[in-house]
This record gives sequence, C-alpha cells and structure tokens, in this order.
Amino acid sequence: MSALSDLLAYQRQTEALAQVMGRLGWDQETVMPPGSGAQRGEEMAALEAVLHARRSDPRIGELLALADPETEAEAAQLRLIAREHARTVKIPADLATELARVTSMAQGVWALARADDDIDAFLPTLAHVVRLKRVEAEALAEGGDLYDALIDDYEPGMTAAELGALFDRMRPRLVDLRARIREAGRAPRALSGHFPRDVQLALSREIALAFGYDLNTGRIDLAVHPFSSGSGADVRITTRVDEADPLGCLYSTIHEVGHAGYEQNIAPDYALSVLGRGVSMGVHESQSRIYENQLARSAAFTGWLYGRMRDQFGDIGVESAEAFHAAVNNVSSGHIRTEADEVHYNLHIMLRFDLERALIAGDLEVEYLEAAWNDRFAADFGIAVDRPRNGMLQDVHWSAGLFGYFPTYSLGNVYAGILHEAMRADLPDLDAWLAQGDPSLATGWLRERLQRFGGLREPARTIEYAAARKVSETALLDYLDAKFGAIYGI
Repeated sequence: MSALSDLLAYQRQTEALAQVMGRLGWDQETVMPPGSGAQRGEEMAALEAVLHARRSDPRIGELLALADPETEAEAAQLRLIAREHARTVKIPADLATELARVTSMAQGVWALARADDDIDAFLPTLAHVVRLKRVEAEALAEGGDLYDALIDDYEPGMTAAELGALFDRMRPRLVDLRARIREAGRAPRALSGHFPRDVQLALSREIALAFGYDLNTGRIDLAVHPFSSGSGADVRITTRVDEADPLGCLYSTIHEVGHAGYEQNIAPDYALSVLGRGVSMGVHESQSRIYENQLARSAAFTGWLYGRMRDQFGDIGVESAEAFHAAVNNVSSGHIRTEADEVHYNLHIMLRFDLERALIAGDLEVEYLEAAWNDRFAADFGIAVDRPRNGMLQDVHWSAGLFGYFPTYSLGNVYAGILHEAMRADLPDLDAWLAQGDPSLATGWLRERLQRFGGLREPARTIEYAAARKVSETALLDYLDAKFGAIYGI
C-alpha cells in the first residue's frame, strides 16, 4: 500500500461517516418526531466529534507529505484533503462538537418560533449560535477577516470584499430594471383556483423525472424549508405544498432537482471521495438556479407546463400560455426569498449578506436584528414586514449556523447567467426541446460540461471550463433585461 492509497482509503471512511451525518439532518427536517430534538442534538454532536478527530488526525499530514499523485484527479484530492485538514485543526474539538449540538437543537427552536411568529422564543438560541460562530471564525481567521473565514467554508477563495464589490456592480442595474417594470404599470394576472396537494406532488414528480432526477437513488419528501441532501447513490430532496399556490411546489422541486442532479451526475469513480460532491455552494446554486429560472421559467417550457397544468387542474385562472408565462415570472416586492422573482432575488441576498457580516463582526447584536432587518427591508423593497415568519424567521440558515452561505446564492445566479449564455450558443434548438417539456438537451450539456467533474477544479475554474468564459455578472444582468423587457414591454 502506498501513502496515497492509504490516505484515500482513510478519506473514504470519513466521507461515508459525513454522509451518515447528513442523513441524520435530512431525517430531522422531514420525519423526526417533534420531541426528539434534544437527543438528536446529542447524536449530531457525538458524530461531529468522530468526524473532527478523523479530519484533524496528524496521520493525514504525514500521508500528504509522502503521497505522490500521478493524475489530475489524484492531485485534486490531495489539494482538497489538505485544505480540509488545515481548516479542521484550527477548530478546537469541543467547539466543533458544541456547534453541532447547538445548531441541531436550534433548528427545532427556529421551526417552532417561525410557526408561532414568536421572535422572542428564538433570540436566545440564535444569540448562542452567533457567539459560537464568532469563536469559530476567530480560530479560522487567525487575525484576518472573520466573515472571510466563514465564507471560505462554502465558496473557497472568495472574500467579503469581492462579494461586496460584485453586489455594488449588480445593484444599480437591478434597481433600474425594477423601476422600469413598475413604471410599465403591467400586473400579470395570478393563478387562481384550488390545487390539491396530491396532484401538485404528482406533477412535481413528473417534472423532476423530466429534469433527470433518478428516483432509484433519490426521493422527494416534504419539509418546512425545501432542501437537497446527500451525494452519490443517495441524494434526497424536499419540497412544500400550498393548495392555493402550486408554483411554490413545482419550482421548489425543480430548484432542488438542480442541486440533486449535480450530485447524482458526478462521475461514479469519485463516489465517497472529496471529489464526489459539488465543488462549492456557488457552483451548486448555479445548477439549481439555471434549472429553475433559465430553463423552467423560459417561455418555451412554461408553454408546455401551461398545458400540463390545465390537464391536471382544469381552469387555473389564466387563459393563455403567454399569460401563464407572465404569471410565472411576475415581478413584485414580496417578503419571501425562496418565492422571489429573478429581479428581486439578489436584493434579498444583499440584505442578508450585510446583516450577517455585521452580526459576525459584532457591529450588530442579535437583540437588534429584527429591527435592522425590518428597516432594511422597508428601504429596499418598499413594503413593511408584516410578521416574523415573513421577516427574519423565514430562513433556516442562521439557526443551522450557516453564516457565509447566503452570498453564494447570488454568486450562483451570476454563474448560471454565464452558463446559460454559453449553453444557448451551443444549443440553438434548445427551445424546441423545452417546448415539448424535455429539458434533457440542457441537463445533458450541464452534466458533460460541469456536473460530472465534481470537485476536480476550483469553483471559478469549474465555471470557466464549462462556459469557456470568464466569470462576470454581465451575462446575468443582460439576460434579466432581455427577459423582463419582453414580458413588461420596456
């Protein structure tokens, strides 16, 4: 046995244990009994202690020094293992264990507080999470920027300064587009009627299959906050149902299938290795957003979907494919990020980015977060927050300790814009396929250009390799101008 083979065998066991921990998280959000939260927190803490010990084991450093890679994939694995090892050894084991316990418990507290619109029930727990994340950031940053240290967990190499500059470039065009849409004075008619739960789920399953989701190694369940979990041969997604609004279910499903498709399409040879998962959350989000928006909200695909909706639900309140396309892409200043249109979505992310940077830096304390959120939301969106579940309680991320995650959503939109531009250039017949309810030409392009490589390349290089273009926000903003200019006649 060589040092390389010993190291990769060791890492394979670590990856398998991490998958088990992910499955515990999936269970907690879908089927775990409501009274089991405290015990689940202890279970998660115990498993995190095992994972932390494995990832920080000094033998990893010794094997890395001796390993001699012969292929690009082997070199990439060593790079990623070394990065994970260096990051883990900076975090004290008791801190890692406590974070796992507290964030597992906090998600249950958040869910109850959200259901009851009770901010006060959540604030003490959130304050505890924030304190722990500050300590973690201090350990990782070693004197550098605390928020950069947390971003690096989700988008390696990215910094708050780079993201802030990106958002500063994006904001003026987004705000201008929103203003021109408002001035147009058009209000697409919304869907109306009753949309039974079981019919929604059946149609969402049909669409998931069309987008390539493999139910032999996946499943679809319900959760408060839709998500995707797992990799390789066990990738699970969730969605949610509102019988007055079928679009939430359908498009949440498509979004999560984008994440799941990425994981399912990674080369089988990379399974249970550091290459066998998405390379970053920004790249991951590029897949979910391009599935959901550029493909599934296109005029071609919504034309097909309109027919299927009429088949399944009868009268849905709109009388043409064009009106349905406008309804699916309606631009309005809603409260909920996950239901936001493409024009407003990034403004939601910018709000969260600024607030959580302030929280981690200590410039904003948790007790003042609701007021800061509500003031910023009114300024950015022109409407008041009417209840906590439509404000700072709407997202699970902060309860789960995912500080630094939110900005990758907008980065994913930027990546999706570049990929879509390249895809359209390569696939001139794409709309003809989408009009038949068949996105396989596009999903196949993504599989071959990006998904199958998993973590082989660094995030920006992954996008540049797939699209043969440098990363830039221009493609996304041009796409938004063209799409909504056509819908709103501006």
